[in-house]
Amino acid sequence: MSTPFPFSAIVGQDELKRALTAAAVDSSIGGVLIFGDRGTGKSTAVRALSALLPPMAVISDCRYGCDPAQPSSWCSECRARPGRRSRATRAVPVPVVDMPLGATEDRVVGALNLEQALSAGVRAFEPGLLAQANRGFLYIDEVNLLEDHLVDLLIDVAASGENVVEREGLSVRHPARFVLVGSGNPEEGELRPQLLDRFGLSVEIRTPQDLELRVEIVRRRDQFEREPQAFMAAWKGAEAQLRKDIVAARRRLPKVAVSDAALRWAAQLCMRVGTDGLRGELTLIRAARALAALHGRSAVSVEELAQLAPAALRHRLRRDPLDDAGSSVRIERALAEQGSTLG
Repeated sequence: MSTPFPFSAIVGQDELKRALTAAAVDSSIGGVLIFGDRGTGKSTAVRALSALLPPMAVISDCRYGCDPAQPSSWCSECRARPGRRSRATRAVPVPVVDMPLGATEDRVVGALNLEQALSAGVRAFEPGLLAQANRGFLYIDEVNLLEDHLVDLLIDVAASGENVVEREGLSVRHPARFVLVGSGNPEEGELRPQLLDRFGLSVEIRTPQDLELRVEIVRRRDQFEREPQAFMAAWKGAEAQLRKDIVAARRRLPKVAVSDAALRWAAQLCMRVGTDGLRGELTLIRAARALAALHGRSAVSVEELAQLAPAALRHRLRRDPLDDAGSSVRIERALAEQGSTLG
Protein backbone atom coordinates (compact mmCIF):
# COMPACT_ATOMS: atom_id res chain seq x y z
CA MET A 1 0.00 0.00 0.00
CA SER A 2 1.45 3.37 -1.02
CA THR A 3 2.20 6.02 1.59
CA PRO A 4 -0.21 8.98 1.37
CA PHE A 5 1.18 12.49 1.07
CA PRO A 6 1.07 14.31 4.47
CA PHE A 7 -2.04 16.44 4.82
CA SER A 8 -0.11 19.18 6.61
CA ALA A 9 2.36 19.45 3.71
CA ILE A 10 -0.32 20.34 1.15
CA VAL A 11 0.01 23.98 0.06
CA GLY A 12 -2.16 26.21 -2.07
CA GLN A 13 -5.45 24.47 -1.23
CA ASP A 14 -6.56 26.28 1.93
CA GLU A 15 -10.29 26.11 1.19
CA LEU A 16 -10.12 22.38 0.50
CA LYS A 17 -8.14 21.65 3.67
CA ARG A 18 -10.51 23.81 5.71
CA ALA A 19 -13.58 21.97 4.36
CA LEU A 20 -12.10 18.50 4.91
CA THR A 21 -10.96 19.21 8.47
CA ALA A 22 -14.36 20.75 9.32
CA ALA A 23 -16.05 17.58 8.03
CA ALA A 24 -13.61 15.48 10.08
CA VAL A 25 -14.66 17.37 13.21
CA ASP A 26 -18.42 17.21 12.52
CA SER A 27 -19.70 14.56 10.11
CA SER A 28 -23.22 16.08 10.21
CA ILE A 29 -21.97 18.85 7.89
CA GLY A 30 -22.84 16.49 5.08
CA GLY A 31 -19.76 15.77 3.02
CA VAL A 32 -17.47 17.63 0.66
CA LEU A 33 -17.62 18.06 -3.11
CA ILE A 34 -14.33 18.99 -4.81
CA PHE A 35 -14.56 20.31 -8.36
CA GLY A 36 -11.60 21.60 -10.30
CA ASP A 37 -8.86 21.19 -12.86
CA ARG A 38 -7.03 17.93 -13.40
CA GLY A 39 -3.79 17.45 -11.50
CA THR A 40 -4.53 19.91 -8.70
CA GLY A 41 -4.30 17.47 -5.78
CA LYS A 42 -7.98 16.66 -5.19
CA SER A 43 -7.52 12.94 -4.56
CA THR A 44 -4.18 13.57 -2.85
CA ALA A 45 -5.89 15.66 -0.17
CA VAL A 46 -8.65 13.10 0.44
CA ARG A 47 -6.23 10.21 0.81
CA ALA A 48 -3.97 12.31 3.02
CA LEU A 49 -6.93 12.86 5.34
CA SER A 50 -7.29 9.11 5.92
CA ALA A 51 -3.79 8.88 7.41
CA LEU A 52 -4.35 11.97 9.54
CA LEU A 53 -7.54 10.97 11.36
CA PRO A 54 -7.28 9.47 14.85
CA PRO A 55 -8.41 5.82 15.22
CA MET A 56 -11.96 5.00 16.28
CA ALA A 57 -13.32 2.40 18.71
CA VAL A 58 -15.46 -0.40 17.25
CA ILE A 59 -17.12 -3.54 18.59
CA SER A 60 -14.56 -6.28 17.96
CA ASP A 61 -16.79 -8.84 16.27
CA CYS A 62 -18.98 -6.40 14.31
CA ARG A 63 -18.78 -6.42 10.51
CA TYR A 64 -20.08 -2.85 10.29
CA GLY A 65 -17.82 -1.09 12.78
CA CYS A 66 -20.56 -0.23 15.29
CA ASP A 67 -19.69 2.36 17.93
CA PRO A 68 -19.62 0.69 21.38
CA ALA A 69 -20.64 3.99 22.99
CA GLN A 70 -23.80 4.38 20.86
CA PRO A 71 -26.07 1.32 21.36
CA SER A 72 -28.96 3.09 19.63
CA SER A 73 -26.99 3.05 16.36
CA TRP A 74 -25.94 -0.61 16.49
CA CYS A 75 -26.67 -3.02 13.67
CA SER A 76 -29.18 -5.83 14.17
CA GLU A 77 -26.38 -8.38 14.72
CA CYS A 78 -24.88 -6.41 17.63
CA ARG A 79 -28.33 -5.85 19.16
CA ALA A 80 -29.13 -9.56 19.00
CA ARG A 81 -25.93 -10.79 20.69
CA PRO A 82 -25.96 -11.31 24.48
CA GLY A 83 -23.75 -9.28 26.78
CA ARG A 84 -24.43 -5.89 25.23
CA ARG A 85 -22.86 -3.91 28.05
CA SER A 86 -19.59 -5.87 28.21
CA ARG A 87 -18.82 -6.02 24.52
CA ALA A 88 -15.11 -6.30 23.60
CA THR A 89 -13.79 -3.38 21.60
CA ARG A 90 -10.75 -2.49 19.51
CA ALA A 91 -9.30 0.60 17.85
CA VAL A 92 -9.19 0.73 14.04
CA PRO A 93 -8.31 3.40 11.48
CA VAL A 94 -11.21 5.54 10.29
CA PRO A 95 -12.21 3.97 6.96
CA VAL A 96 -11.77 5.97 3.76
CA VAL A 97 -13.34 3.77 1.09
CA ASP A 98 -12.88 4.34 -2.65
CA MET A 99 -15.99 3.72 -4.74
CA PRO A 100 -14.95 3.10 -8.36
CA LEU A 101 -17.18 4.38 -11.15
CA GLY A 102 -17.61 0.89 -12.57
CA ALA A 103 -18.74 -0.68 -9.28
CA THR A 104 -21.82 -2.89 -9.53
CA GLU A 105 -24.80 -2.35 -7.27
CA ASP A 106 -24.03 -5.62 -5.46
CA ARG A 107 -20.48 -4.42 -4.79
CA VAL A 108 -21.83 -1.18 -3.33
CA VAL A 109 -24.74 -2.37 -1.18
CA GLY A 110 -23.66 -5.97 -0.54
CA ALA A 111 -25.07 -9.28 -1.73
CA LEU A 112 -25.42 -13.00 -1.10
CA ASN A 113 -22.14 -14.74 -0.28
CA LEU A 114 -22.08 -17.25 -3.12
CA GLU A 115 -19.24 -19.34 -1.64
CA GLN A 116 -21.18 -20.06 1.56
CA ALA A 117 -24.39 -20.54 -0.37
CA LEU A 118 -22.85 -23.17 -2.66
CA SER A 119 -20.64 -24.96 -0.14
CA ALA A 120 -22.83 -24.92 2.97
CA GLY A 121 -26.26 -24.03 1.62
CA VAL A 122 -26.37 -21.01 3.93
CA ARG A 123 -27.77 -17.62 2.92
CA ALA A 124 -25.12 -15.28 4.27
CA PHE A 125 -24.78 -11.58 3.57
CA GLU A 126 -21.51 -10.25 2.14
CA PRO A 127 -21.21 -6.57 3.14
CA GLY A 128 -20.43 -4.04 0.42
CA LEU A 129 -18.68 -0.70 0.18
CA LEU A 130 -21.40 1.10 2.14
CA ALA A 131 -20.80 -1.21 5.10
CA GLN A 132 -17.04 -0.71 4.88
CA ALA A 133 -17.50 3.09 4.90
CA ASN A 134 -19.75 3.18 7.97
CA ARG A 135 -18.53 5.88 10.42
CA GLY A 136 -15.88 6.90 7.91
CA PHE A 137 -15.57 8.46 4.48
CA LEU A 138 -16.85 7.25 1.11
CA TYR A 139 -14.75 8.77 -1.67
CA ILE A 140 -15.90 8.89 -5.30
CA ASP A 141 -13.50 10.27 -7.88
CA GLU A 142 -15.17 11.67 -11.02
CA VAL A 143 -18.46 11.65 -9.12
CA ASN A 144 -20.15 13.60 -11.92
CA LEU A 145 -19.75 10.54 -14.18
CA LEU A 146 -21.45 8.18 -11.71
CA GLU A 147 -24.30 6.10 -13.18
CA ASP A 148 -27.81 7.30 -12.38
CA HIS A 149 -28.93 4.16 -10.50
CA LEU A 150 -25.95 4.46 -8.14
CA VAL A 151 -26.69 8.16 -7.66
CA ASP A 152 -30.25 7.30 -6.60
CA LEU A 153 -28.94 4.65 -4.22
CA LEU A 154 -26.47 7.03 -2.59
CA ILE A 155 -29.14 9.70 -2.15
CA ASP A 156 -31.38 7.26 -0.29
CA VAL A 157 -28.64 5.93 1.97
CA ALA A 158 -27.16 9.35 2.69
CA ALA A 159 -30.58 10.60 3.75
CA SER A 160 -31.47 7.64 5.99
CA GLY A 161 -28.05 6.59 7.30
CA GLU A 162 -29.09 2.99 6.74
CA ASN A 163 -28.55 0.46 3.96
CA VAL A 164 -31.43 -1.90 3.22
CA VAL A 165 -30.84 -5.01 1.07
CA GLU A 166 -33.76 -7.25 0.14
CA ARG A 167 -32.94 -9.74 -2.58
CA GLU A 168 -32.25 -13.44 -3.17
CA GLY A 169 -34.01 -14.42 0.04
CA LEU A 170 -32.02 -11.91 2.09
CA SER A 171 -33.43 -9.09 4.18
CA VAL A 172 -30.61 -7.08 5.76
CA ARG A 173 -30.45 -3.66 7.38
CA HIS A 174 -27.26 -2.13 8.66
CA PRO A 175 -26.01 1.37 9.56
CA ALA A 176 -24.28 3.26 6.75
CA ARG A 177 -23.41 6.68 8.13
CA PHE A 178 -20.49 8.16 6.28
CA VAL A 179 -19.10 11.44 5.04
CA LEU A 180 -19.51 11.51 1.28
CA VAL A 181 -16.53 13.04 -0.53
CA GLY A 182 -16.68 13.47 -4.29
CA SER A 183 -14.26 14.98 -6.76
CA GLY A 184 -14.44 15.72 -10.45
CA ASN A 185 -13.75 18.01 -13.37
CA PRO A 186 -16.77 20.18 -14.29
CA GLU A 187 -15.71 20.11 -17.93
CA GLU A 188 -16.59 16.41 -18.03
CA GLY A 189 -20.22 16.91 -16.99
CA GLU A 190 -22.46 18.37 -14.31
CA LEU A 191 -23.59 16.62 -11.18
CA ARG A 192 -27.25 15.75 -10.80
CA PRO A 193 -29.00 18.39 -8.62
CA GLN A 194 -30.39 15.77 -6.23
CA LEU A 195 -26.90 14.50 -5.36
CA LEU A 196 -25.33 17.96 -5.48
CA ASP A 197 -27.67 19.07 -2.70
CA ARG A 198 -26.51 16.19 -0.49
CA PHE A 199 -23.00 17.62 -0.24
CA GLY A 200 -22.67 20.02 2.65
CA LEU A 201 -19.64 21.86 1.28
CA SER A 202 -18.51 22.46 -2.30
CA VAL A 203 -14.92 23.46 -3.00
CA GLU A 204 -13.54 24.85 -6.26
CA ILE A 205 -9.92 24.05 -7.09
CA ARG A 206 -8.01 25.98 -9.74
CA THR A 207 -4.47 25.60 -11.10
CA PRO A 208 -2.27 28.02 -9.10
CA GLN A 209 -1.15 31.09 -11.04
CA ASP A 210 1.44 32.25 -8.51
CA LEU A 211 4.95 31.28 -9.59
CA GLU A 212 6.42 30.76 -6.11
CA LEU A 213 3.45 28.68 -5.03
CA ARG A 214 3.74 26.40 -8.05
CA VAL A 215 7.46 25.97 -7.41
CA GLU A 216 6.83 25.06 -3.75
CA ILE A 217 4.13 22.52 -4.67
CA VAL A 218 6.39 20.80 -7.20
CA ARG A 219 9.36 20.90 -4.78
CA ARG A 220 7.42 19.17 -2.00
CA ARG A 221 5.97 16.57 -4.31
CA ASP A 222 9.38 15.80 -5.77
CA GLN A 223 10.91 15.46 -2.30
CA PHE A 224 8.09 13.13 -1.25
CA GLU A 225 8.51 10.88 -4.30
CA ARG A 226 12.31 10.69 -4.02
CA GLU A 227 12.59 10.22 -0.24
CA PRO A 228 9.13 9.41 1.14
CA GLN A 229 10.29 8.23 4.58
CA ALA A 230 12.44 11.29 5.20
CA PHE A 231 9.65 13.57 3.97
CA MET A 232 7.10 11.88 6.24
CA ALA A 233 9.48 12.17 9.19
CA ALA A 234 9.90 15.90 8.55
CA TRP A 235 6.14 16.40 8.71
CA LYS A 236 5.43 13.95 11.52
CA GLY A 237 5.20 16.68 14.16
CA ALA A 238 2.79 18.82 12.15
CA GLU A 239 0.59 15.78 11.42
CA ALA A 240 0.50 14.80 15.10
CA GLN A 241 -0.44 18.33 16.14
CA LEU A 242 -3.26 18.55 13.60
CA ARG A 243 -4.54 15.16 14.75
CA LYS A 244 -4.59 16.43 18.35
CA ASP A 245 -6.41 19.57 17.22
CA ILE A 246 -9.13 17.49 15.53
CA VAL A 247 -9.60 15.32 18.63
CA ALA A 248 -9.79 18.40 20.87
CA ALA A 249 -12.21 20.10 18.47
CA ARG A 250 -14.56 17.09 18.55
CA ARG A 251 -14.67 17.29 22.33
CA ARG A 252 -15.16 21.06 22.27
CA LEU A 253 -17.81 21.04 19.53
CA PRO A 254 -20.96 20.55 21.69
CA LYS A 255 -19.98 23.54 23.84
CA VAL A 256 -19.38 26.00 20.97
CA ALA A 257 -22.16 28.60 21.11
CA VAL A 258 -23.95 30.12 18.13
CA SER A 259 -25.46 33.48 19.01
CA ASP A 260 -28.67 34.90 17.55
CA ALA A 261 -26.51 37.53 15.90
CA ALA A 262 -24.52 34.80 14.12
CA LEU A 263 -27.75 33.13 13.00
CA ARG A 264 -29.05 36.43 11.61
CA TRP A 265 -25.75 37.09 9.85
CA ALA A 266 -25.90 33.68 8.13
CA ALA A 267 -29.58 34.08 7.20
CA GLN A 268 -29.03 37.58 5.81
CA LEU A 269 -26.15 36.36 3.66
CA CYS A 270 -28.24 33.50 2.28
CA MET A 271 -31.08 35.91 1.47
CA ARG A 272 -28.62 38.30 -0.15
CA VAL A 273 -27.20 35.68 -2.53
CA GLY A 274 -30.54 33.90 -3.08
CA THR A 275 -29.96 30.33 -1.89
CA ASP A 276 -32.58 27.66 -2.46
CA GLY A 277 -34.13 26.37 0.76
CA LEU A 278 -32.71 26.59 4.26
CA ARG A 279 -30.03 23.95 3.98
CA GLY A 280 -27.48 26.66 3.22
CA GLU A 281 -27.91 28.34 6.62
CA LEU A 282 -27.88 25.01 8.45
CA THR A 283 -24.73 23.82 6.73
CA LEU A 284 -22.97 27.16 7.17
CA ILE A 285 -23.71 27.23 10.89
CA ARG A 286 -22.60 23.61 11.42
CA ALA A 287 -19.39 24.12 9.46
CA ALA A 288 -18.62 27.41 11.21
CA ARG A 289 -19.14 25.75 14.60
CA ALA A 290 -16.69 22.97 13.64
CA LEU A 291 -14.12 25.52 12.47
CA ALA A 292 -14.57 27.57 15.67
CA ALA A 293 -13.93 24.38 17.66
CA LEU A 294 -10.72 23.85 15.66
CA HIS A 295 -9.74 27.45 16.41
CA GLY A 296 -10.25 26.79 20.14
CA ARG A 297 -13.09 29.29 20.43
CA SER A 298 -16.18 29.09 22.62
CA ALA A 299 -18.48 30.81 20.11
CA VAL A 300 -18.84 31.17 16.34
CA SER A 301 -17.46 34.43 14.95
CA VAL A 302 -17.71 36.24 11.63
CA GLU A 303 -14.30 34.86 10.71
CA GLU A 304 -15.55 31.26 10.60
CA LEU A 305 -18.80 32.23 8.86
CA ALA A 306 -17.03 34.24 6.16
CA GLN A 307 -14.33 31.63 5.57
CA LEU A 308 -16.85 28.85 5.00
CA ALA A 309 -19.63 30.79 3.26
CA PRO A 310 -18.38 30.14 -0.30
CA ALA A 311 -18.05 26.38 0.29
CA ALA A 312 -21.43 26.14 2.04
CA LEU A 313 -23.42 28.24 -0.44
CA ARG A 314 -21.89 28.25 -3.94
CA HIS A 315 -23.72 25.08 -5.05
CA ARG A 316 -27.06 26.26 -3.66
CA LEU A 317 -27.51 29.52 -5.57
CA ARG A 318 -30.43 30.13 -7.88
CA ARG A 319 -29.48 30.98 -11.44
CA ASP A 320 -29.78 34.70 -12.11
CA PRO A 321 -30.25 35.44 -15.85
CA LEU A 322 -29.34 39.10 -15.22
CA ASP A 323 -26.05 38.28 -13.51
CA ASP A 324 -23.48 36.30 -15.48
CA ALA A 325 -20.96 36.26 -12.60
CA GLY A 326 -20.01 32.86 -11.21
CA SER A 327 -21.26 31.59 -7.87
CA SER A 328 -18.01 32.32 -6.07
CA VAL A 329 -17.93 35.90 -7.36
CA ARG A 330 -21.52 36.48 -6.26
CA ILE A 331 -20.77 35.21 -2.76
CA GLU A 332 -17.59 37.29 -2.44
CA ARG A 333 -19.54 40.36 -3.53
CA ALA A 334 -22.27 39.62 -0.99
CA LEU A 335 -19.68 39.12 1.77
CA ALA A 336 -18.23 42.55 1.02
CA GLU A 337 -21.71 44.08 1.30
CA GLN A 338 -22.58 42.08 4.41
CA GLY A 339 -19.93 43.54 6.68
CA SER A 340 -17.53 41.95 9.14
CA THR A 341 -19.43 42.30 12.41
CA LEU A 342 -22.29 40.38 13.96
CA GLY A 343 -23.93 43.49 15.39
